[in-house]
Amino acid sequence: MLLTITSTEAPATDLGFLLHKHPDRLQSFDVSAGQAHVFYPEASEQRCTATLLLEVDPIGLVRGQRSGQRTGGPDGFSLAEYVNDRPYAASSMLAVALGRVFRTAMNGRCDARPELAARALPLEISIPVLPCRGGAGLAGQLFGPLGWTVRAEPIPLDPELPEWGDSRYLSVRLAGRLRLADALSQLYVLLPVLDDSKHYWVADAEVDKLIRAGTGWLAAHPERDLITRRYLAHQKRLVSTAVGRLAEVDDTAPEALDNAVPDTEPGDAEQPRQPLAEQRRAAVLEVLRETGARTVADLGCGEGALVALLLREAAVSKVLGVDVSHRALERAAQRLHLDTMPGRLRDRVSLIQSSLTYADDRLAGLDAAVLMEVIEHIDPPRLDAVEATLFGYARPGTVLVTTPNAEHNVRFPGLAPGAMRHPDHRFEWTRQQFRDWAGGVAGRRGYQVSYRPVGADDPEVGPPTQLAVFTRG
Repeated sequence: MLLTITSTEAPATDLGFLLHKHPDRLQSFDVSAGQAHVFYPEASEQRCTATLLLEVDPIGLVRGQRSGQRTGGPDGFSLAEYVNDRPYAASSMLAVALGRVFRTAMNGRCDARPELAARALPLEISIPVLPCRGGAGLAGQLFGPLGWTVRAEPIPLDPELPEWGDSRYLSVRLAGRLRLADALSQLYVLLPVLDDSKHYWVADAEVDKLIRAGTGWLAAHPERDLITRRYLAHQKRLVSTAVGRLAEVDDTAPEALDNAVPDTEPGDAEQPRQPLAEQRRAAVLEVLRETGARTVADLGCGEGALVALLLREAAVSKVLGVDVSHRALERAAQRLHLDTMPGRLRDRVSLIQSSLTYADDRLAGLDAAVLMEVIEHIDPPRLDAVEATLFGYARPGTVLVTTPNAEHNVRFPGLAPGAMRHPDHRFEWTRQQFRDWAGGVAGRRGYQVSYRPVGADDPEVGPPTQLAVFTRG
């Protein structure tokens, strides 16, 4: 199985930093399906290509299956254990190898060049043989909305006998400008989705893998339902779990997820649960109404979900959407339809790029500031700088901070013990840890602080989200 990744932005050899694989070395790794090799057939300032070659060990796979490792493949005859397309066609085996070999790159980490990991690069992906149940059109439907230019060519069953027609295999080339971490995550999910088969037994842990790899793109994908069903081997229970967690963990517009699976099973009179993302925004709006805030900043606004709701509040005269990511602000502008927004409404909103670790005069003197699911994305050593900037320099009248309650993670189906809800989280606090931090900030900066639960307040582990309300003394 073969896959190549090419960067064409000089110096193109920076691809080696991102992948954590040096262009001058051949590296090999033992993986569950056999052995994976990474090498660079070209590495110049203008063009650099990394190749992942997976050598499948069919004998080892059969031995593993017989020793109790259940597989999920569709093999229907005895010789299929040995006579199949596994050594040649990209599949879930290649996706697993991709996650194993490029795990750090997929998580978006590059300690040597952090700014490089955050930057979109011109990338080319080549997969010479990719099984696709749905044809070339489906490959375009899955990769196209993610920003890729897709060239998918069917491979004939026999070039010498064109009357036999095309096989179910494609030769696929992708070109686009994306972060490398996003590209790898998309491949990790979509390779087995196109094949519509997995070589291993699909269980609850697959939901966690899908949520992590799909963060930031899956919830809004027009083919989200198909992707979720195929990735989870059409198991309805797992699909239901995944859809719920996409709304809760990915913090995307949950109304887009309503039609993926039924809200309730037949005969179930229980009302569907309001997604946690909606509950967070509702809790924040409730506090802002209580305080009578007229000028509000959403710090780390992302794609502008809360900004849109704040604009519907007649009492709010000015809304600032603030984010360090220019790409997120572009998406927020599109979501809010700023280009066609009526003038009086447009005058009430501003989207600005700024960092929470630097003093910014545009954030001074506001009635309220909101950090909703933001602080857990900040490296702990930088929290002091955020405190000084927000509570010491900007000093809004009210500050609202929400963050996950780590104790509640045991209630999330498919979330492994000790795992965090999002791959970019630097930490997740218990209720006591959050109160220790918030109380310290309030005492040092002249604020009073109170706490509210968001979501069902479990008597044993507390609510899924915790909210601190800081009021300037």
